[in-house]
Amino acid sequence: MTEVHNKIIMDSGNIITDLFNRGRPVRVCAPMVRYSKLAFRCLVRKYDCDLCFTPMIIAADFMRSAKARDSEFTTNKTDRPLIVQFAAKDAQTLADAACVVSPFSDGVDLNCGCPQRWAVSEGYGACLINKPELVKDMVRHVRNQIDKPNYAVSIKIRIHKDVRKTVDLCQKAEAAGVSWITVHGRTSDERHQPVHYDAIKTIKDSLSIPVIANGDIKSLQDVEATYALTGVDGVMAARGLLANPAMFAGYEETPLQCVWDWVDIAVEHGTPFSCFHHHLIYMLERITSQPERRVFNNLSSTSAVIDFLHNTYGSTSTTVKYEFQREKAKRSVAHRNKMTLQWTAVASFLYVEIGVLVIFCLPFVSPQRWQRIFKWSIWNRLSQFWNKGFLTMIVILIVLFLDALREVRKYSNADQSKEAKLHPNMFDHMHMKLFRAQRNLYISGFSLFLWLVMRRVVTLINQLAVALGTSAALQTQAESANKAAKKYMEDNEMLKQALVDPKGEGGKKQDTEENKLLKKEMQRLAEELKSSTDALKKSKSDLDAMKKQTEGLTKEYDRLLQEHQELQNQPDNGDKKDN
Repeated sequence: MTEVHNKIIMDSGNIITDLFNRGRPVRVCAPMVRYSKLAFRCLVRKYDCDLCFTPMIIAADFMRSAKARDSEFTTNKTDRPLIVQFAAKDAQTLADAACVVSPFSDGVDLNCGCPQRWAVSEGYGACLINKPELVKDMVRHVRNQIDKPNYAVSIKIRIHKDVRKTVDLCQKAEAAGVSWITVHGRTSDERHQPVHYDAIKTIKDSLSIPVIANGDIKSLQDVEATYALTGVDGVMAARGLLANPAMFAGYEETPLQCVWDWVDIAVEHGTPFSCFHHHLIYMLERITSQPERRVFNNLSSTSAVIDFLHNTYGSTSTTVKYEFQREKAKRSVAHRNKMTLQWTAVASFLYVEIGVLVIFCLPFVSPQRWQRIFKWSIWNRLSQFWNKGFLTMIVILIVLFLDALREVRKYSNADQSKEAKLHPNMFDHMHMKLFRAQRNLYISGFSLFLWLVMRRVVTLINQLAVALGTSAALQTQAESANKAAKKYMEDNEMLKQALVDPKGEGGKKQDTEENKLLKKEMQRLAEELKSSTDALKKSKSDLDAMKKQTEGLTKEYDRLLQEHQELQNQPDNGDKKDN
């Protein structure tokens, strides 16, 4: 175990030594409160960052609270080389904190440059540049209590107005055993003034240990220019890396792949939304328009951010696509499933209606056969619920129709010109929503119309079946009457012939009584013929009435078709009015 521990110490020391022996300035990610945490360090390491610092940690709080230690310092096996920066005002507290993090890092850094008022008032940060003996003592304590000879101990300072004081501070720190010094080329009172590169060069020339320059490093060209002006051993960037984490890899602006890499890493590490969002705000500041920034800055969830990036820039990350789909599914699965099932059910109902009407119109199935089918016992059992079910379905379809009509009007009246500026794909998105609303309107409208038509068609089929049955019965009755009349006419002719020739074949004469009987029979036959003729006329009259009723049914069917056409044209007319 001891051999393994010693090997880790040797490897750690070799990593730091190799950094300053590459023949080019070391590229360093600065300690930034709230920002230079594990996820961001993993991102910049993918883009040629050589050395990363943790955010500044208050050493006293770090030692006092296990919760602070767990939240303030996180790392993993790929997060190397790593320097942990502490803010401290006494030597032993700094040494204790360094001992805690030494197994998981390659060095500690003492913050002697933070100009914030709270830090200075508490005895931290920039006030330490005026206490060279205290700085020297803190460096020595760390050196003496860390059992890793190659473990780095560095300080990060700002310069004095009199650069000679800064040189004195640096030389005392060097004598105490500091590994390198990071120099921010401004005084503690300066914020956005130009960096004093001459002061950094003076400090570099006065020391034999490595010096890292810091201040206004916003591109790889700035790195090279600072190196040429000062001759330093490394260059540290803060805001430049926030705006473009791929800066050290030579990118002038944040590449899209870097943005998706950050989303991947942040999702993987469970980065809080505020930190995740703020990093993206910095990254996208130079590559987005003002309206897009306004929209993006107001997003309030990880899924909304990923949705915006996915729709605006597209996705080049498999992990992001998966996370995007998963987050979006969690956010809207209930609503989407509800709407999908609702309109799927309505569309299925419409298809069933169309299918039933097509079956009703089959030419080889007569109305009488449909009437016999309608008289099955199953329909008798359902008939008691038919009216309530019919009315319920009418109400549901009307509600769905009105809702779809509302959606059509909503997306037809939407001002898409402003939205399109804020979102490149907004026009297509709104067009798709309008299309879906119109589709739902047609589905619900046709379902409502066909539901009414289907009920009327069933009624018409029954009436037609009754009419056809009555007509057939009357036709049969008329044919029977015609046959009887024909027979009576034949008998009448025979009687007439008998009256004209009163003698029979044997020459016998018929008597008077037989003639009378024949006349009576003729009268009776004449009366029956008259009644048969009247019955035939009545049958023809009934047949004409049935034909008129059939024509009325045909007109009713035509009227229903006209109502269907008017209902079909109603949404288009609404759109024209909206436009």
